[in-house]
Amino acid sequence: MATPVLVCGSMAFDTIAVFEGRFKEHILADRIQSLSVSFLVPTMRKEYGGCSGNIAYNMNLLGGKPVPVATVGEDAGEYMERLSGLGIDVSRVKVIPNTFTAQCFITTDLDDNQITAFHPGAMSFAAENDLSDADAAWAIVAPDAKEGMFAHAERLQKRGIPFIFDLGQAMPLFDGADLERMIKMAQALTVNDYEAGVVEQRTGRSVADIASTLQAVVVTRGAEGATLLTGGKTIQIAPVRATQVVDPTGCGDAQRGGLLYGLTSGMSWEDSCRLGNVMGSIKIASRGPQNHTPSRADIDAVLHATYGIHLPA
Repeated sequence: MATPVLVCGSMAFDTIAVFEGRFKEHILADRIQSLSVSFLVPTMRKEYGGCSGNIAYNMNLLGGKPVPVATVGEDAGEYMERLSGLGIDVSRVKVIPNTFTAQCFITTDLDDNQITAFHPGAMSFAAENDLSDADAAWAIVAPDAKEGMFAHAERLQKRGIPFIFDLGQAMPLFDGADLERMIKMAQALTVNDYEAGVVEQRTGRSVADIASTLQAVVVTRGAEGATLLTGGKTIQIAPVRATQVVDPTGCGDAQRGGLLYGLTSGMSWEDSCRLGNVMGSIKIASRGPQNHTPSRADIDAVLHATYGIHLPA
Protein backbone atom coordinates (compact mmCIF):
# COMPACT_ATOMS: atom_id res chain seq x y z
CA MET A 1 0.00 0.00 0.00
CA ALA A 2 1.32 3.46 -0.89
CA THR A 3 2.78 5.54 1.93
CA PRO A 4 1.20 8.98 2.53
CA VAL A 5 3.36 11.99 1.63
CA LEU A 6 2.44 15.52 2.71
CA VAL A 7 2.87 17.90 -0.23
CA CYS A 8 3.00 21.42 1.21
CA GLY A 9 2.90 24.23 -1.31
CA SER A 10 0.74 26.45 -3.46
CA MET A 11 -2.32 25.61 -5.50
CA ALA A 12 -3.15 28.04 -8.27
CA PHE A 13 -4.89 28.70 -11.54
CA ASP A 14 -2.78 29.87 -14.48
CA THR A 15 -4.55 31.84 -17.21
CA ILE A 16 -2.36 32.08 -20.30
CA ALA A 17 -3.26 34.32 -23.24
CA VAL A 18 -1.43 34.80 -26.53
CA PHE A 19 -1.20 38.23 -28.18
CA GLU A 20 -0.68 37.69 -31.91
CA GLY A 21 1.63 40.66 -32.23
CA ARG A 22 4.64 42.19 -30.47
CA PHE A 23 4.49 44.30 -27.32
CA LYS A 24 7.36 46.49 -28.53
CA GLU A 25 5.22 47.71 -31.41
CA HIS A 26 2.57 49.04 -29.02
CA ILE A 27 4.59 50.27 -26.03
CA LEU A 28 6.20 53.62 -26.82
CA ALA A 29 9.42 54.23 -24.90
CA ASP A 30 8.85 58.00 -24.73
CA ARG A 31 5.34 57.53 -23.26
CA ILE A 32 6.19 54.83 -20.74
CA GLN A 33 5.44 57.19 -17.83
CA SER A 34 1.75 57.21 -18.79
CA LEU A 35 1.34 53.69 -20.10
CA SER A 36 -2.13 52.69 -21.26
CA VAL A 37 -2.33 49.75 -23.66
CA SER A 38 -4.83 47.06 -24.53
CA PHE A 39 -4.12 43.78 -26.33
CA LEU A 40 -6.60 41.54 -28.15
CA VAL A 41 -5.84 37.94 -27.16
CA PRO A 42 -7.82 35.50 -29.34
CA THR A 43 -6.10 32.47 -27.79
CA MET A 44 -6.41 31.74 -24.08
CA ARG A 45 -6.25 28.69 -21.86
CA LYS A 46 -6.66 28.02 -18.15
CA GLU A 47 -4.38 25.54 -16.40
CA TYR A 48 -4.40 23.87 -13.00
CA GLY A 49 -1.12 24.68 -11.29
CA GLY A 50 0.73 25.49 -8.12
CA CYS A 51 3.56 23.39 -6.70
CA SER A 52 1.43 21.32 -4.32
CA GLY A 53 -1.09 20.44 -7.00
CA ASN A 54 1.57 19.69 -9.61
CA ILE A 55 3.72 17.49 -7.36
CA ALA A 56 0.66 15.60 -6.13
CA TYR A 57 -0.52 15.06 -9.71
CA ASN A 58 2.79 13.47 -10.69
CA MET A 59 3.02 11.29 -7.60
CA ASN A 60 -0.49 10.06 -8.30
CA LEU A 61 0.48 9.03 -11.84
CA LEU A 62 3.02 6.69 -10.27
CA GLY A 63 0.51 5.18 -7.86
CA GLY A 64 1.71 7.15 -4.85
CA LYS A 65 -0.42 8.62 -2.07
CA PRO A 66 0.17 12.38 -2.07
CA VAL A 67 -1.75 14.53 0.40
CA PRO A 68 -1.71 18.17 -0.80
CA VAL A 69 -1.38 20.74 1.97
CA ALA A 70 -2.53 24.08 0.57
CA THR A 71 -4.90 26.99 1.04
CA VAL A 72 -7.38 27.86 -1.70
CA GLY A 73 -10.22 30.31 -2.23
CA GLU A 74 -13.94 29.83 -2.65
CA ASP A 75 -13.44 29.47 -6.41
CA ALA A 76 -11.42 26.24 -6.08
CA GLY A 77 -14.34 23.83 -6.39
CA GLU A 78 -13.41 22.61 -9.87
CA TYR A 79 -9.77 22.09 -8.85
CA MET A 80 -10.78 20.11 -5.74
CA GLU A 81 -13.17 18.00 -7.79
CA ARG A 82 -10.44 17.30 -10.33
CA LEU A 83 -7.98 16.11 -7.68
CA SER A 84 -10.61 14.07 -5.87
CA GLY A 85 -11.66 12.52 -9.16
CA LEU A 86 -8.08 11.38 -9.67
CA GLY A 87 -8.15 9.69 -6.27
CA ILE A 88 -6.04 12.32 -4.50
CA ASP A 89 -6.79 13.00 -0.82
CA VAL A 90 -7.75 16.70 -0.50
CA SER A 91 -8.61 16.58 3.21
CA ARG A 92 -5.73 18.96 4.03
CA VAL A 93 -6.59 21.54 1.39
CA LYS A 94 -8.09 24.40 3.39
CA VAL A 95 -10.64 26.77 1.84
CA ILE A 96 -10.21 30.37 3.02
CA PRO A 97 -13.56 32.24 2.98
CA ASN A 98 -13.93 35.42 0.94
CA THR A 99 -10.74 34.86 -1.05
CA PHE A 100 -9.75 33.72 -4.52
CA THR A 101 -7.34 30.87 -5.17
CA ALA A 102 -3.88 32.13 -6.13
CA GLN A 103 -3.92 33.08 -9.80
CA CYS A 104 -1.34 33.96 -12.40
CA PHE A 105 -2.38 35.90 -15.51
CA ILE A 106 0.19 35.64 -18.30
CA THR A 107 0.04 37.35 -21.68
CA THR A 108 2.69 36.26 -24.20
CA ASP A 109 3.54 37.89 -27.53
CA LEU A 110 5.02 36.40 -30.71
CA ASP A 111 8.57 37.07 -29.45
CA ASP A 112 7.83 35.06 -26.27
CA ASN A 113 7.91 38.20 -24.14
CA GLN A 114 5.56 37.98 -21.19
CA ILE A 115 3.49 40.36 -19.08
CA THR A 116 2.46 38.62 -15.87
CA ALA A 117 0.21 39.57 -12.98
CA PHE A 118 0.11 37.32 -9.89
CA HIS A 119 -2.60 37.43 -7.24
CA PRO A 120 -1.61 35.38 -4.14
CA GLY A 121 -5.14 35.28 -2.73
CA ALA A 122 -5.67 32.38 -0.35
CA MET A 123 -2.00 31.41 -0.56
CA SER A 124 -1.27 34.30 1.81
CA PHE A 125 -3.01 32.31 4.55
CA ALA A 126 -0.90 29.15 4.15
CA ALA A 127 0.36 29.30 7.74
CA GLU A 128 -3.21 28.75 8.96
CA ASN A 129 -3.20 25.21 7.55
CA ASP A 130 -2.28 23.37 10.76
CA LEU A 131 -0.20 20.18 10.54
CA SER A 132 0.13 19.62 14.29
CA ASP A 133 -1.80 16.33 14.03
CA ALA A 134 -0.29 15.15 10.74
CA ASP A 135 1.32 11.78 10.12
CA ALA A 136 3.34 10.74 7.05
CA ALA A 137 6.54 8.98 6.06
CA TRP A 138 7.88 11.99 4.17
CA ALA A 139 6.85 15.52 3.24
CA ILE A 140 7.99 18.34 1.01
CA VAL A 141 7.87 22.06 1.73
CA ALA A 142 7.53 23.57 -1.73
CA PRO A 143 7.08 27.23 -2.77
CA ASP A 144 4.22 28.95 -0.96
CA ALA A 145 3.81 32.05 1.20
CA LYS A 146 7.04 32.45 3.19
CA GLU A 147 5.28 32.39 6.56
CA GLY A 148 3.45 29.26 5.51
CA MET A 149 6.65 27.49 4.46
CA PHE A 150 8.23 28.15 7.84
CA ALA A 151 5.06 27.15 9.70
CA HIS A 152 4.88 23.85 7.81
CA ALA A 153 8.58 23.16 8.38
CA GLU A 154 8.32 23.79 12.12
CA ARG A 155 5.23 21.61 12.50
CA LEU A 156 6.76 18.79 10.47
CA GLN A 157 9.91 18.95 12.56
CA LYS A 158 7.87 18.81 15.76
CA ARG A 159 5.99 15.77 14.43
CA GLY A 160 9.24 14.05 13.48
CA ILE A 161 8.28 13.90 9.78
CA PRO A 162 11.31 14.20 7.47
CA PHE A 163 10.90 16.69 4.65
CA ILE A 164 12.51 18.03 1.51
CA PHE A 165 12.97 21.80 1.27
CA ASP A 166 12.18 22.84 -2.30
CA LEU A 167 13.27 26.46 -2.78
CA GLY A 168 12.01 27.04 -6.34
CA GLN A 169 10.07 30.22 -7.06
CA ALA A 170 10.24 31.21 -3.39
CA MET A 171 13.94 32.02 -3.83
CA PRO A 172 13.49 35.86 -3.79
CA LEU A 173 11.81 35.61 -0.37
CA PHE A 174 14.70 33.91 1.47
CA ASP A 175 17.87 35.64 2.63
CA GLY A 176 20.89 33.75 3.94
CA ALA A 177 19.58 33.49 7.51
CA ASP A 178 16.20 32.26 6.27
CA LEU A 179 17.87 29.57 4.16
CA GLU A 180 20.01 28.39 7.07
CA ARG A 181 16.98 28.25 9.34
CA MET A 182 15.04 26.12 6.86
CA ILE A 183 17.98 23.84 6.01
CA LYS A 184 18.51 23.07 9.72
CA MET A 185 14.97 21.69 9.92
CA ALA A 186 15.02 19.77 6.60
CA GLN A 187 16.46 16.36 5.72
CA ALA A 188 17.06 17.21 2.04
CA LEU A 189 17.27 20.19 -0.31
CA THR A 190 16.21 20.36 -3.95
CA VAL A 191 17.28 23.23 -6.21
CA ASN A 192 18.03 23.82 -9.87
CA ASP A 193 21.55 24.78 -10.90
CA TYR A 194 20.82 28.53 -10.80
CA GLU A 195 19.17 28.31 -7.37
CA ALA A 196 22.15 26.30 -6.10
CA GLY A 197 24.42 29.24 -6.95
CA VAL A 198 22.09 31.66 -5.15
CA VAL A 199 22.00 29.43 -2.05
CA GLU A 200 25.80 29.29 -2.00
CA GLN A 201 26.05 33.07 -2.37
CA ARG A 202 23.49 33.88 0.32
CA THR A 203 24.67 31.34 2.90
CA GLY A 204 28.38 31.60 2.18
CA ARG A 205 28.50 27.79 2.10
CA SER A 206 29.09 25.37 -0.76
CA VAL A 207 26.40 22.92 -1.78
CA ALA A 208 28.75 20.12 -0.74
CA ASP A 209 29.07 21.63 2.74
CA ILE A 210 25.28 21.94 3.01
CA ALA A 211 24.89 18.33 1.85
CA SER A 212 27.19 17.16 4.67
CA THR A 213 24.50 18.17 7.18
CA LEU A 214 21.58 16.59 5.26
CA GLN A 215 20.59 13.22 3.85
CA ALA A 216 20.93 14.65 0.36
CA VAL A 217 21.02 17.68 -1.91
CA VAL A 218 19.60 17.30 -5.41
CA VAL A 219 20.60 19.85 -8.06
CA THR A 220 18.57 19.55 -11.25
CA ARG A 221 20.20 20.64 -14.51
CA GLY A 222 17.45 20.38 -17.11
CA ALA A 223 18.60 18.60 -20.25
CA GLU A 224 21.92 17.80 -18.54
CA GLY A 225 20.30 15.60 -15.89
CA ALA A 226 20.96 16.17 -12.19
CA THR A 227 23.65 16.06 -9.51
CA LEU A 228 23.04 14.14 -6.28
CA LEU A 229 25.15 14.86 -3.21
CA THR A 230 24.65 12.25 -0.50
CA GLY A 231 26.78 10.33 1.97
CA GLY A 232 29.85 12.39 1.13
CA LYS A 233 29.60 11.45 -2.55
CA THR A 234 28.71 13.46 -5.64
CA ILE A 235 26.79 11.40 -8.17
CA GLN A 236 25.93 12.62 -11.66
CA ILE A 237 22.47 11.46 -12.76
CA ALA A 238 22.34 11.08 -16.54
CA PRO A 239 19.51 12.90 -18.34
CA VAL A 240 16.51 11.30 -20.01
CA ARG A 241 16.00 12.15 -23.65
CA ALA A 242 12.60 13.79 -24.11
CA THR A 243 10.47 12.72 -27.07
CA GLN A 244 9.86 16.41 -27.74
CA VAL A 245 10.31 19.72 -25.95
CA VAL A 246 6.99 21.55 -25.75
CA ASP A 247 6.70 23.36 -22.42
CA PRO A 248 9.04 23.33 -19.39
CA THR A 249 6.34 24.66 -17.04
CA GLY A 250 5.98 22.24 -14.13
CA CYS A 251 9.01 20.08 -14.98
CA GLY A 252 10.61 20.76 -11.59
CA ASP A 253 7.41 19.72 -9.84
CA ALA A 254 7.26 16.55 -11.93
CA GLN A 255 10.82 15.77 -10.87
CA ARG A 256 9.90 16.27 -7.20
CA GLY A 257 6.92 13.96 -7.61
CA GLY A 258 9.13 11.20 -8.95
CA LEU A 259 11.76 11.78 -6.27
CA LEU A 260 9.23 11.54 -3.45
CA TYR A 261 7.57 8.46 -4.89
CA GLY A 262 10.94 6.75 -5.14
CA LEU A 263 11.96 7.61 -1.57
CA THR A 264 8.71 6.28 -0.13
CA SER A 265 8.78 3.12 -2.25
CA GLY A 266 12.13 1.78 -1.12
CA MET A 267 14.27 3.18 -3.94
CA SER A 268 17.71 4.63 -3.19
CA TRP A 269 18.39 8.34 -3.50
CA GLU A 270 20.17 7.68 -6.79
CA ASP A 271 17.33 5.68 -8.32
CA SER A 272 14.77 8.14 -6.95
CA CYS A 273 16.60 10.94 -8.77
CA ARG A 274 16.57 8.84 -11.92
CA LEU A 275 12.81 8.45 -11.61
CA GLY A 276 12.53 12.21 -11.09
CA ASN A 277 14.40 12.77 -14.35
CA VAL A 278 12.00 10.42 -16.13
CA MET A 279 8.97 12.33 -14.85
CA GLY A 280 10.45 15.66 -15.93
CA SER A 281 11.20 14.33 -19.43
CA ILE A 282 7.63 13.09 -19.81
CA LYS A 283 6.12 16.37 -18.61
CA ILE A 284 8.17 18.57 -20.93
CA ALA A 285 6.56 16.91 -23.96
CA SER A 286 3.13 18.21 -22.89
CA ARG A 287 1.76 21.76 -22.64
CA GLY A 288 0.81 22.84 -19.13
CA PRO A 289 1.84 21.32 -15.78
CA GLN A 290 -0.94 18.72 -15.44
CA ASN A 291 -1.88 17.55 -18.93
CA HIS A 292 0.52 14.62 -19.37
CA THR A 293 -1.19 11.27 -18.82
CA PRO A 294 1.33 8.42 -19.05
CA SER A 295 0.38 5.08 -17.54
CA ARG A 296 2.57 3.55 -14.83
CA ALA A 297 3.69 1.04 -17.46
CA ASP A 298 4.71 3.90 -19.78
CA ILE A 299 6.80 5.47 -17.03
CA ASP A 300 8.40 2.16 -16.14
CA ALA A 301 9.31 1.56 -19.79
CA VAL A 302 11.21 4.88 -19.99
CA LEU A 303 12.89 4.22 -16.64
CA HIS A 304 14.08 0.78 -17.78
CA ALA A 305 15.14 1.91 -21.25
CA THR A 306 17.23 4.78 -19.83
CA TYR A 307 18.63 3.39 -16.60
CA GLY A 308 18.02 -0.37 -16.70
CA ILE A 309 15.85 -0.39 -13.60
CA HIS A 310 12.14 -0.84 -12.91
CA LEU A 311 9.59 0.79 -10.65
CA PRO A 312 9.07 -1.04 -7.36
CA ALA A 313 6.36 -3.69 -7.61
